[in-house]
Amino acid sequence: MMWYSACLFFSALQVQEALASILGVARTGNAFQFPIYKSTTNPLKKRDSERRIMGLGYRDQRRGYYELTVGFRSYTTLMTIGRGVVPLVIDTGSSDLWVISESCTEDRCLQTGVPLYPQNTFQSNGMQVQLFYVGRDVVGLTGASISNQLFASINDTNTTVLETDAAGIFGLGFPVNSQIWLKTFEEEHPMPSSHKRRSIPKSSSSQLQSSFPNLDRFRGAYTGDSTNSDIDNEDSSTNPRSPSSPLLQPQRKSEEPLGSSSSWTPLILDSFSQNGPPLTRSIAQLGMEPRFSVTLQRDTVQLGGNAGILTVGGLPDGIKEEALTWVPVRRYSPAQGGLSPPPDSPDEVYPIAWEIPIDAVFLNGQELPRSNLTSSDISVTALIDTGNSRIRAQQDVVDTIYSLLPRNQREGTDPQSYLCNQPISLTFQIGGNMFPVDPRDFGIQLFEDSVEDCVGDIAVTDTPVEGNGFLYSWNLGTPFLKSVLASFHYGNITHPSQDPPRIGFLSTVPDDAEDRYREAVEAAANSNGGNFPAYNH
Repeated sequence: MMWYSACLFFSALQVQEALASILGVARTGNAFQFPIYKSTTNPLKKRDSERRIMGLGYRDQRRGYYELTVGFRSYTTLMTIGRGVVPLVIDTGSSDLWVISESCTEDRCLQTGVPLYPQNTFQSNGMQVQLFYVGRDVVGLTGASISNQLFASINDTNTTVLETDAAGIFGLGFPVNSQIWLKTFEEEHPMPSSHKRRSIPKSSSSQLQSSFPNLDRFRGAYTGDSTNSDIDNEDSSTNPRSPSSPLLQPQRKSEEPLGSSSSWTPLILDSFSQNGPPLTRSIAQLGMEPRFSVTLQRDTVQLGGNAGILTVGGLPDGIKEEALTWVPVRRYSPAQGGLSPPPDSPDEVYPIAWEIPIDAVFLNGQELPRSNLTSSDISVTALIDTGNSRIRAQQDVVDTIYSLLPRNQREGTDPQSYLCNQPISLTFQIGGNMFPVDPRDFGIQLFEDSVEDCVGDIAVTDTPVEGNGFLYSWNLGTPFLKSVLASFHYGNITHPSQDPPRIGFLSTVPDDAEDRYREAVEAAANSNGGNFPAYNH
């Protein structure tokens, strides 16, 4: 795979240091560390009004839109795009970069205090609909700049992202799951019937929320040419690409020109270097280890916990790889909708999302049954998703969880509430080890000025069906991720058999977590006006 030479990204050492300072980036060895900022907006309502918690737009990966859940909570980091610095939600559940621009004229855009993208350096690639544009600009990441980065500039949004103090989404998933990459690839290599199509079907930013990529059209032989692609038309004197990256390195056995193969896959894999998401491009171009790690700080019952850090290119300081429990990422066969293998590696199977196997799940020590809604032929897996503010499971599993929670017997009690003074232990067995959700992260108070009733950050996800989209039956969002250090290893994206993708976990839940939870409830009831710290304002 050809890549830009990293030295071209730094005009001077002072430029690198200045950019790193703006973003709050720290370098440790070959890795970069970014601060993660949390946002929690008080959504609580009075009990006597019967209005309760409303909240954050959660992106369901299969449905592809945001829906209201329990509290405005997000985790963001800063990125330079063009001449602006914008806060973006870090999202391992999607693969695209999109940002709201200063051209947005909606009231929510005009009234926000969130910095938006200044569009004066935006270079459109011609794909657009009403208020939605795809193009390129210079993106600042890992203390360096990535030129010609493909992303979406949004002039309108139907999401609540601005209400979470963010201007857009920074997707950290695999390139093949990028909607922007897919649409761009289809435009550059159209089927005969679609030569004249130059638009994206929908006009809202919600469609950029990751849905299962439709790769069916790439099953047959490739019979076109690559003259319409940016890869072949690009001036190599200004954008040299290095073949040394272990992350994205197709290995064609012959010297035949790109596009003459009988398979689409080599062409698809090669396109990631120019049209892929910013993080994988950055890691490959700078020659870093193909990995990033995340720790999230606590934001509800008690503040604190882990430091909020995004580490790109390695693990945080002082953490050894052998301290983590490593599990493989699910890979999708062509029959399951995944990418077809290339001719030179017919046994390759590719990942699509950060999805891992789950051994078992326990609630207060009792093992939960697996869902009866899912075929027994589908193994139990979970999407690890920093862009999701809840833990999601199948409907019957969610019903079981709520039925086992300690309920307030008062008449009219919400059927999904439980007694706040009872710590809840939800534990996931992964790779043979136990990873509990800290009871301080399991749920939040239901009403303002009262810590009598709480509601769990538990909701329903879709039922997986073989050959019809994603196969995960759990979505582990920030309630789980606040209780672990998680390290996401891309491996070799073009030839995953050479370096398989995997995720490593290290529990950060203290042994006395239940006692700390009880202390937090007592403090809220007696000293904080009946509110947990996140809502005591």
